[in-house]
Amino acid sequence: MALHLIKLCVGCDTIEDELDWMAQNRRIHGTGWKHVHVTRMTPKRAAEILDGGSLYWVMKGDVRCREAITGLRAVTGSDGIGRCAIELSGELVPTRFQPRRPFQGWRYLEAKDAPPDLSGGEAADMPEDLRRELAALGLM
Repeated sequence: MALHLIKLCVGCDTIEDELDWMAQNRRIHGTGWKHVHVTRMTPKRAAEILDGGSLYWVMKGDVRCREAITGLRAVTGSDGIGRCAIELSGELVPTRFQPRRPFQGWRYLEAKDAPPDLSGGEAADMPEDLRRELAALGLM
C-alpha cells in the first residue's frame, strides 16, 4: 500500500489558484517544465512513497487535492545545502475536503487516512466554496 505526503500549499487558496500558478510556470519555462516541489528534508520512506504515493495539498485549512509523486531526487540549493526535489505529475486530482491544522514542512500520510478522490458524479465540478459549505454542514 502506498505511502503519501501531505503539505500546506502556501500562496494558493484554491485548486484553481494552483492550476493558474502551474500554467504560468509552463508558459515561462516551456513544455518541458516539470512540477517540482523542493523541500529541506528527504523522506526516509522513499521506496513506499514511490510505490504509487501522492502529495496531498492543504489549502485554507482543508486537504483539497492530490498530485501523484513521480520521483524524489537530491538537489543542492544555491546556498550549498542539500535538499529533496519532489517531482510531481502536474495533474491535480480533487479530493473530499478533510480539515487539517497548520504544520510546517511535510508529513507522512498513510493511505488509510487519506481523503478519497472525488469522482465526476461526486461534486468534482462544484465550486470549492460550495463544497466547503456543504462539507461544514455534514452534507458531503
